[in-house]
Amino acid sequence: MKLLTILLADVSKIATDDYVGFTFFVGCMAMMAASAFFFLSMNSFDRKWKTSILVSGLITFIAAVHYWYMRDYWATVAESPTFFRYVDWVLTVPLMCVEFYLILKVAGAKKSLMWKLIFWSVVMLVTGYFGEAIAIGDPTMQWVWGLISGIAYFIIVYIIWFGEAKKLAEQAGGAVLAAHKTLCWFVLVGWAIYPVGYILGTEGGLFGAQLVSDIGAAQQAMNVVYNIGDAVNKIGFGLVVYGAAVASRAASEA
Repeated sequence: MKLLTILLADVSKIATDDYVGFTFFVGCMAMMAASAFFFLSMNSFDRKWKTSILVSGLITFIAAVHYWYMRDYWATVAESPTFFRYVDWVLTVPLMCVEFYLILKVAGAKKSLMWKLIFWSVVMLVTGYFGEAIAIGDPTMQWVWGLISGIAYFIIVYIIWFGEAKKLAEQAGGAVLAAHKTLCWFVLVGWAIYPVGYILGTEGGLFGAQLVSDIGAAQQAMNVVYNIGDAVNKIGFGLVVYGAAVASRAASEA
């Protein structure tokens, strides 16, 4: 009851035209609900899938906590909570990479694959943060950091679509292959929303100055894009893993 009172108080603080604050609040609630679902469903699966479901719940739980603070920061300061967002991403995006390793363990995936994906995800995030937060007012360096971040992203895409991860998924087949393909599409299409947010929110994002000339409007657009992308990607990632676990269980019981 106390939590509900706090949530309703938070809603009352959101102006009717504050679309950014609204997406922060909805994103927080959606990911909190997803966390409860994943955690409560863990015991329905064997050990092979239980860890994957646990990681899915951790991803959405960490994001929900950060979104709680980011919404308050936005409501109080009316500025993009860049630092808090990247803290969230540095914790959750590597965990999303871990999901690839966990579902591919059945095909003999080695920890080197996991650390490779984690490394490039951290490079992608750190350089993105430099572009958004450190290189403010320097469009050239924002473009450079954005480019490096993009290269790291495409290395991840290559590994999962064409490299070692793809070969392991094909060896595993069945529910693992189907889940891997769907997760790959999330990375290719869903994660692409983050470069779009970078473009909208920075002067130096590729063609950013031409897309949005008002930096205030740019920040609002960037946060809406990021918030929607986060909710879809993180909850979607977990649901794909959950679906694979259900399919695997059904196959073993048949």
